[in-house]
Amino acid sequence: MYKAIFLNKLRLLLTSGVLKLRGIDAEKAIQAAGSKRWNVYAKSPFGNVASVVEYLGRYSHKVAITRHRILGITESEVRFRYKDYADGNKVKEMILGIPEFLRRFELHFLPRHFVKIRHYGLLQNQARTTRLNAIRKEMQLQPLPPKIRIPVSIRMLEQYGQDITLCPKCKKGRLILISIIYPVGLISIGLNPGRRIMRQCPAELPANKGSP
Repeated sequence: MYKAIFLNKLRLLLTSGVLKLRGIDAEKAIQAAGSKRWNVYAKSPFGNVASVVEYLGRYSHKVAITRHRILGITESEVRFRYKDYADGNKVKEMILGIPEFLRRFELHFLPRHFVKIRHYGLLQNQARTTRLNAIRKEMQLQPLPPKIRIPVSIRMLEQYGQDITLCPKCKKGRLILISIIYPVGLISIGLNPGRRIMRQCPAELPANKGSP
């Protein structure tokens, strides 16, 4: 079936003039190829479910660059290791300035409203905990434990050993959010489809007045 579809598409490219062959009898070559047995190469399937989950996990949860590939960081540049697929998959090193490294890293950010994984059915986001607890109740299991929100400062301390709440100068004082400073200018506020209003954004929003 693959052979028939491939050769049929090839004939269409030749007859439409998109593909042009010089010094070759195209129809004769197609007939010769069609008379032979084709063995289509396909990679061997995964061994088990764990292998499939591990394979998908590397793509769904990976970031632009992993920590083990970064070889050194200074105040002005980043040195990291990469694989050059155009040169026989050779492992090489590259040095980029901090702004260029961040620019390339940010190219991997998904646009707004895009997510890497979408859940459907029982695992869809809306009322998922309520739905799963109802299922667990029918199975005579304990309900799911309550969710605990871990502050980003704790996560950074656990993963990287850096306390981001410390003052970067004296390394003793604590950084505390006092106010949020917004840029001065016109910004749009979406109320509903087809209707938007414009308002003047304040230069600085006092901390005791909440979000706009």
